[in-house]
Amino acid sequence: MNSQDVILGVLMKRSLSGYDVKQLFEDIFSYFYSSSYGTIYPMLHRMEKEGLITKENVVQEGKPNKNMFTITELGKQQFHSYLHSPIESDSIKSDFLMRLYFGQFVGNDLVIAWLKQAQAYTQKQLDELSEKYDVYRDKMHPAHIICIEIGIKEYRAKLETIHEGLARMEQLEREERV
Repeated sequence: MNSQDVILGVLMKRSLSGYDVKQLFEDIFSYFYSSSYGTIYPMLHRMEKEGLITKENVVQEGKPNKNMFTITELGKQQFHSYLHSPIESDSIKSDFLMRLYFGQFVGNDLVIAWLKQAQAYTQKQLDELSEKYDVYRDKMHPAHIICIEIGIKEYRAKLETIHEGLARMEQLEREERV
């Protein structure tokens, strides 16, 4: 999966502006897929050159004109090829987990600080995703619901594990002070 696959997928429902695509990447997709803002517009331009999408300049009164992108038949074929290709294994790239793994080389107090920071961040992510789920659940396809529920349960499991690890590290810190 790459940004092109995701963009083609969102254009399967309706035409979108580049801004709309960017908003999806920053909103709901940010929980499951990481892509930088700087890749979206070059990717749209490349996809247009390859005939996967078309661009229409829409004139707006009182606002700047906007480009609306629509998937082509070739783009639909490309997207269906992606959907029917073997599922890639998930990859986890986490600075937090790497630092935690090497936590033996720093004091327990720093490891505890990392755990507390990860706990706060993960709780924030869980709260935001749960809120979006509550707002959009009734409009979602069952596959969307499953996707969001997996994300919510993963955040809850991560929080539980961080909580347990934090308790162990704080106990270890107390024992070392005695």
